[in-house]
Amino acid sequence: MTPVSDVGRPRPTLSVVIPAFNEAGRLGRTLAHTRAVLQAAPWPVEVLVVVDGSTDGTAALVAAAAREGGPVPIRLLAEPANRGKGYCVRRGMLEASGDVRLFCDADLATPIEEVIPFTEAVRSGDDIVIASRRAVGAELRHRQPWLRALLGTVFSAVVGRTLLPGITDSQCGFKAFSARAAETVFRRQQVDQFCFDVETLVIARRHGLRVVERGVPWADGEGTRVRAFRDGAAMLADLVRIGWRLSRGAYD
Repeated sequence: MTPVSDVGRPRPTLSVVIPAFNEAGRLGRTLAHTRAVLQAAPWPVEVLVVVDGSTDGTAALVAAAAREGGPVPIRLLAEPANRGKGYCVRRGMLEASGDVRLFCDADLATPIEEVIPFTEAVRSGDDIVIASRRAVGAELRHRQPWLRALLGTVFSAVVGRTLLPGITDSQCGFKAFSARAAETVFRRQQVDQFCFDVETLVIARRHGLRVVERGVPWADGEGTRVRAFRDGAAMLADLVRIGWRLSRGAYD
């Protein structure tokens, strides 16, 4: 018998979590397209949008979309103050109820259509499936500015040589977790900003979870929140903290 939620809906097989900070300019299109794709999915789904202390009407936009109803329910989780992408993803993944929990960026740099193969991979036994712009099958449809691309390559090389050997792209914002993996990882994850992706994968490996990279189509979106030098320095500092926590057993 299919489990039913307290509002009479089947418990979702898939939860999609979207963190959003001042995304009123494009989130409406993102939610409309996401709904159109997900309503054709072969299993029940839900969308959780975690609004990160936005000041541009993002929360009101999501609330209006939630009131529309339909086969793809949208839930608004609103933070009164800006907490960071890592915090918002953590909150969304822990409040989600799907057997598979996937987070993606509001710009849909990785097409939302990828939820179908990612979800099926997790349902087939992979604990975590992560999108990669460097793995076999990846397709860069619109490249980043050269400086951001260079710094991203350097960062990935540092991560691959230290904390995550064998991972080609820890930072692509499209990752799917089984419910068990999500609970294991996000109850221990602590980084609130952009380096949270690395931390989640470090925790996953610490607990013996299977992480699979999958090459995806990807296009750089306008309006990125990452500032190359300021955020790059903060991310390197976070790598040091993650390594220290790992060595101290903080993720056990």
